[in-house]
Amino acid sequence: MAKATARHILVESEEICNELKREIEQGADFADVAKEHSSCPSGRSGGDLGEFGPGMMVPEFDKVVFSAPVNTVQGPVKTQFGFHLLEVTSRSE
Repeated sequence: MAKATARHILVESEEICNELKREIEQGADFADVAKEHSSCPSGRSGGDLGEFGPGMMVPEFDKVVFSAPVNTVQGPVKTQFGFHLLEVTSRSE
């Protein structure tokens, strides 16, 4: 069964999400941005979500996490919680 590890940043608007993505693309550290801006409790640990399999997260996460290239920042991804930046840190089949 496939497994992945990922980290994310959760914010309330797509605009903020895009601004944070630009900061990261310009060299800001993902974990530091998560600690400063994420409204998810995982932000305190740099947005780390640990290891999970398909179906353990919301469908919008699964779609990105199990298809996007590893170590690239994806998003904004809209869920019922808000807007996310996602980075897949590892994946195994």
